[in-house]
Formats: sequence, C-alpha cells, structure tokens
Amino acid sequence: QVELVESGGGLVQSGGSLRLSCAAEESKFTSVVKGWYRQAPGKERELVAIIESGGRTNYGDFVEGRFTISRDKSKNTVYLEMKDLRPEDTAVYYCTADEYRGFGGAFRGAVWGQGTQVTVSS
Repeated sequence: QVELVESGGGLVQSGGSLRLSCAAEESKFTSVVKGWYRQAPGKERELVAIIESGGRTNYGDFVEGRFTISRDKSKNTVYLEMKDLRPEDTAVYYCTADEYRGFGGAFRGAVWGQGTQVTVSS
C-alpha cells in the first residue's frame, strides 16, 4: 500500500562515495522510513543502517564508520551517505519502512522498496 522511492545507486570506483535516498509516497496508511538492508548474490540479506524515530541509529558491523544515516522528518525521507566504498559493498540495497493504519494506529508490517543496485569496482 506504500510505495517507497529509492534513488542514489550506481557504479563507483573503490574509495568513492554514494548517497542513497528513500522516500515514502502518498498512501492511505502511515509509513515511517527506517533505513536499508542489502543483499549480494549468494548471500543473506543483511542490515546496513537503520534510524529509529528518536534518532538512534544502528549499523551493520561491516560499515566501520564509513556510512551515515539521517532523516528528514518533514519529507519522510531517509538518507544514507556512503564513503570509502569497497568492492564487497556491491549489492542490491533495499529500503524498508514500517506501516501503520494511521498516526498512533495499529502496526501493519514492514514494507520494502524494489531495491537499488550499488556496484563498486576495484
């Protein structure tokens, strides 16, 4: 019911940077964009970064200080600044959001974007 619009993926050289964005489109339900997971071919989907409503953040162990997640509440948009990218960062990055019936309403479940490809060349 909620469409998540992802942008910012692409091809960069090792050591380069990208900024991912995820925004929730209009919906009859309320959604809160939380962050990103990623999945490389043949691997499990793993946490990249999430940001809670209060601003608390969590990063995957592989991030090692290279990424920064932030939120613009007025736009219901979450940004992920990625620096010092490595070939092993190559994956499809999926935005995720929590959906509710309305403000203060019941939790309906998580929704996912279609994914944006990040490719880092050596």
